[in-house]
Amino acid sequence: MSADQDGGSKPFDPLGPFRGMRDAYMDAVSKAMVEAVNTEGYARATGAMLDNTLAVSAPLREAMEKSMLQVLERLSLPSSQDFATLADRFTNLEMRLDDMDAKLDRIEKQTHAASPATDEQPAKSPVQDPKAEAEPPARKKSAAASKPSTQKTSPRKRTSGRKAI
Repeated sequence: MSADQDGGSKPFDPLGPFRGMRDAYMDAVSKAMVEAVNTEGYARATGAMLDNTLAVSAPLREAMEKSMLQVLERLSLPSSQDFATLADRFTNLEMRLDDMDAKLDRIEKQTHAASPATDEQPAKSPVQDPKAEAEPPARKKSAAASKPSTQKTSPRKRTSGRKAI
C-alpha cells in the first residue's frame, strides 16, 4: 500500500496489452482504407453504384413528388414550386421598383438643376378671373356636363405580358 500512496508505480492493467493491439490494428486499418479510397478504381466503382442507385430510385422519387403535389393541392397548401414562382415574381417587382426609384432620382436632379429659382417663389393661384371663382360649383358641373366629350375613353392596356393575380 505504501507504494500505491507514493505514486511510484502504476497498478497492473490486465487489458493493457489488448488495448495496445487494438490501437495498432486500428492504425493499420485506417492507413489501408485511406490508400484504398484514394485510388481511381474506388472512385469509379463508387460513381457507378451511385448512378445505379439514382436510376433505380428515380421512378419512386417522381411518384412521391406527384402524390405530394396532389396532397398539397387537396389541402390548399402551397408547394415548393409555388414558393419559387412567388420568389421570382417578388424579385422582378423589386427590380422594377429599384429602376423606378433610380428614374425618379434622375428626374428630381434634372428638375432641381434646371430651375432652382422656382422653388423659392410662392405658387400663384390658377384662377385669375374673380367671377369664375365666385361661380357656384353646381353651375360648373352642369356647364361641363352639357358639352359633348370628343375624347374616347378606352380601358388601360397592360404593358407586361404577365397575368394579373
